[in-house]
Amino acid sequence: MTANNSSTLILSAQVKTAVEHYLKQLDGIDSTGLHAMVLAETEKPLLEATLSYANFNQTKAAQILGMSRSTLRKKLDLYKLS
Repeated sequence: MTANNSSTLILSAQVKTAVEHYLKQLDGIDSTGLHAMVLAETEKPLLEATLSYANFNQTKAAQILGMSRSTLRKKLDLYKLS
C-alpha cells in the first residue's frame, strides 16, 4: 500500500503542528529525548488504527505496515495490545 502525496503531506503537517505545539508548551524548559517520545507516542495509535483497518487480521496489518507478522506481534505485546 502506498500513500499519495496529498495524504502524506496531511500527516506530516499534523505531526509538525503537534510537535510545534508541544515545544511551545515547554516555554523554554530544557527537554531531551523528543525523538524517542514522538515515536513512542505515535506507534501505539498507528498499530491500533492499522489493526482496526485490517479487521484485526495481523497478517494484513503487518503487510500494510511493511513489517513481518512476528515484529508486529512483538510491538503489540510491547504496547499491551495483544
